[in-house]
Amino acid sequence: MRIGELAALVGVSTRTVRHYHHLGLLPEPLRLSNGYREYRLKDAVVLARVRRLVELGLSLDEVRDVLADERGRELRDVLVELDADLARQQEAIGARRARLAVLLEEAELRPDSAVSPEMAEALRGLPPGSRFAELDREMLALVDTAAGPDERDEFLAMLRPLMKTARDTGIYARLDELAEARPDDPRVAGLAADLAGQLTGEMAALMVAHGSEGGWLDEMSAAQREVFRVLVAMLKERSC
Repeated sequence: MRIGELAALVGVSTRTVRHYHHLGLLPEPLRLSNGYREYRLKDAVVLARVRRLVELGLSLDEVRDVLADERGRELRDVLVELDADLARQQEAIGARRARLAVLLEEAELRPDSAVSPEMAEALRGLPPGSRFAELDREMLALVDTAAGPDERDEFLAMLRPLMKTARDTGIYARLDELAEARPDDPRVAGLAADLAGQLTGEMAALMVAHGSEGGWLDEMSAAQREVFRVLVAMLKERSC
């Protein structure tokens, strides 16, 4: 095979093939008497392997390490590993398509509709029409994007009871009422105390550990920020 035939077979450009040669990811094949490269099946297999590893998210340096570990292996072993890569990729595509099917069934799509099913379930528990709940929605959508599945699930396990209590006891409504209030509003201390009484030990420890770090208070009004500053101070005093 010539370079164009190899590239077309694997589904990459000839420029990509030359780039992989330059990086040492694809060994240089034998050259014919006229100087043209002559590629064989094994070259196509290696190139396909590189392409699949890149599509799975590996960097080119990581791909180089994987290929180095495989040198000297039989062609059948390489093909088996390539088939396993394809199976994993097919499974990932299937999971994404299943998620898309769920989204397409929704009557009204929102910018945060593409979060994980676990986070979507938590977001459905937020009270509609609450401005403060919208802040929670944005923060949780960010957590869903930034955190790994285990970290996200652990966080949600702690947060769900608090969200339900805040909704059922009117805490979201009380926070909304402070949107235009001053930080010294007399309602601030009472609301902070009520929140402190609803927190689990794990959630309280998390708030004490992080306090106002990460800018999570930035989008709140002055009085709402004061509620959480007072809350953290109460929790720190309680833990002493």
